[in-house]
Amino acid sequence: MSFHAALSPSRAKDFRQCPLLFRLRTIDGLPEPPSVEALRGTLVHSVLEHLFDSEPADRTEEAAQELLEPRWNAHLEKAPADGELFADGQEFEAWFTSARTLIGNYFKMENPQFLRPDARESFINATLPSGLHIRGIIDRIDKAPNGALRVVDYKTGKSPNPRFQGDAVFQMRFYAAALFIARGSLPARTQLIYLKDGRTLTYDPVPADVDALALELDSTWSAIEERMDTGEFETRTSPLCNWCKFKEFCPAFGGETPPIDQAGVAKLRTAKAPTQTPTA
Repeated sequence: MSFHAALSPSRAKDFRQCPLLFRLRTIDGLPEPPSVEALRGTLVHSVLEHLFDSEPADRTEEAAQELLEPRWNAHLEKAPADGELFADGQEFEAWFTSARTLIGNYFKMENPQFLRPDARESFINATLPSGLHIRGIIDRIDKAPNGALRVVDYKTGKSPNPRFQGDAVFQMRFYAAALFIARGSLPARTQLIYLKDGRTLTYDPVPADVDALALELDSTWSAIEERMDTGEFETRTSPLCNWCKFKEFCPAFGGETPPIDQAGVAKLRTAKAPTQTPTA
């Protein structure tokens, strides 16, 4: 089996947000400080994934809340250091209670007893006509009796302001196009479920989205290749810099950028399949 890099919706978003952020995270693979917010997202996703192991009638809020502790313990077995992220027991309890709140919000938005997921935590790998490899992880794929697919992704943060929904719609278009290329089925609906404020963002893809998304990703990849050739990944400042974990390496904040990891560049280049030379 051959292994190659691929462009994901989150990495494409990184590049559009700031090319240097993309380089430091994807090419150089610099470590990032662990986040209790991200950890909470991991825990809630695990609960919602395993909730569907139960028979439909048993998928109650009480059952989901009872899954929190065993899923947390299972996570600690794989990553024991995450248990040290909390200053004391009181801080941990507040964090754990916030996860319970998100689980409770889920049951205000969907009734899992009526759902029959076709797939959960599904890896989708596809290759665009250009040879660019793309991949993503879809939290849940539902399949209706008539074969229609619905893509569902859980978000533990709050929903974006309507003026800033572009990245969210891009993610849904990405998943729809990847599924169509990989399986030949275009989802009838895609949904992002924001558990913090109880809102659902819905987008119904159309066939034209597949070609449009491919062109958009090919353009993004061309811009990435240009910067890999020169080694220059510029900074792009925005209010999002307030949450960046790499300020110490960013010239815009007085930091010094380390030399680019050439092995990381070589690995990333495998995201584009070599062009086949036609035989005579």
